[in-house]
Amino acid sequence: MRDAIASGSRTAARLPGPRRLALAALLVLPAAGAWAAPASPAAGERLYREGVLPSGRPLRGEREGGVGVEGAAAACATCHRRSGLGSWEGQLVIPPIIGRYLFRPGARNVEDPELPHVQGYVPRRDAYTDATLARAIREGKDPQGRALGFVMPRYRLDDATMASLVAYLRGLTTGAVPGVERDTLHFATVITPDADPIARRGMLDVLHQFFADKNAGYRGESPPLQSSRGVMYRVNRKWTLHVWELSGPPEGWEQQLSHHLAATPVFAVISGIGGRTWAPVHRFCERAALPCLLPNVEAPVVSERDFYPVYFSRGVLLEADLIARELQARRHDLGVRRVVSLFREGDVGAEAARALQAAAAAAGLEAASRVVSPGPARQRLAEALGDSRAGDAVVLWLRPHDLAALPAPPAGVTAVYASGLMGDLEHAPLPPAWRGTARLTYPFDLPERRKVRMSFPLGWFAVRHIPVVDERVQTDTYLACVILSETVGHMLDSFVRDYLVERVEALLSHRQVNGYYPRLGLAPGQRFASKGGYVVRFAQADGTQVIADGEWTVP
Repeated sequence: MRDAIASGSRTAARLPGPRRLALAALLVLPAAGAWAAPASPAAGERLYREGVLPSGRPLRGEREGGVGVEGAAAACATCHRRSGLGSWEGQLVIPPIIGRYLFRPGARNVEDPELPHVQGYVPRRDAYTDATLARAIREGKDPQGRALGFVMPRYRLDDATMASLVAYLRGLTTGAVPGVERDTLHFATVITPDADPIARRGMLDVLHQFFADKNAGYRGESPPLQSSRGVMYRVNRKWTLHVWELSGPPEGWEQQLSHHLAATPVFAVISGIGGRTWAPVHRFCERAALPCLLPNVEAPVVSERDFYPVYFSRGVLLEADLIARELQARRHDLGVRRVVSLFREGDVGAEAARALQAAAAAAGLEAASRVVSPGPARQRLAEALGDSRAGDAVVLWLRPHDLAALPAPPAGVTAVYASGLMGDLEHAPLPPAWRGTARLTYPFDLPERRKVRMSFPLGWFAVRHIPVVDERVQTDTYLACVILSETVGHMLDSFVRDYLVERVEALLSHRQVNGYYPRLGLAPGQRFASKGGYVVRFAQADGTQVIADGEWTVP
């Protein structure tokens, strides 16, 4: 919906938030002669976000020349986003359509210091009313009667549906935002009890130092600055980090997180670290509408219909797809007839093996899994490899200490793959007898190619005297903090949780310095910023130099 959509009387806009929402939920009743229908904000929300009418039929919009959009493509959120605060693509700017901006004259958007600046607001225009809002939606005309842009579809909504949409827009992105105070932004990081203790320490060192750096220049609350020329206000706030340490089995984590959030409301979860599963944290953040940005997890939840959790990559699940793609391309050359995955009980390799087994089955390959049980590593690994046979491709979802303890490769094994993410990438301690034939999945840029980018985080660690105990985790944590800082800076003081996620989406692809990753990017509906990787081999049996077998691949 192009150039503005809103409704409501100026009287309603001046009411306190709760009274304004109550009024919106009762009845949207504009000027005489317009509709008079009960407003259902819930029906308006479904129409706005999903493009579904109250009848259950898909919403349809039409543009000039008979070009139509339908369903999710016609939903308001497609352009104006979930927050209602708009978006941009190249030179095309989509304005905010929430009541705070559009129920008042455009001039007040500039002059009101209590109204945060949002890119795309329309200055110097009349306030919408319910009647002119309906006309904008149905006919594509602004309050002055001027035609809206081509991008804005025209929607033939009945009075009841229109009332529901207006009621939803009245209450969208209003009220206080949890974790946002006049002088402070509150953030949390989440640590599961099975997280690696060394990586945990390294992550916390980076987080605490980054937050200290952010607050070093804070000199107290600054008043908002105004300008009618588009240089808007920026409120200086402290950053406070809350560390949420979970305990016990995963079944109790969501309840613990609920208690943490109730005791200390936060604006977002930043970084964090997990072990075997992150699913309870993911579910909690989605249910609580709490952004969970870029945690250090090797087996994230793949549910890109969810909005609030955002990850660097799919981790070992991406590696499973890289191996499946490689086997599908080379199976006949290699003579592969069966894929056998080895993993430790209770580790993320179990998730990866399941994903690979499903992919192998889809490609017509037999697949099997072997659990390495507790006990002496070399003995248990030999037992797990005991039934390997000619035509097998063995996939090692193992940690460095298990890789180092591998017995001699079974005779006749056709191909060997190992998880680079789990095995410490080019430093994976595979015995010489395995290194000559093994291929590593490598869901990062190659070491030589990332050297220049890595000088930024490594230099920061050195200047701050932070010991590097887990380079990749600490680099990803630093990168997550930088991304958050840049995003918050672009938000000015429009602190809305949905808008935070949307701005991360918009800004991420413009970054040049991404640590281990050659490129990061998110589009609406994507929740994994890095989407590909390499399959590599060792250049020598006794070194750490790796060579890519092919180009960067997005499976």
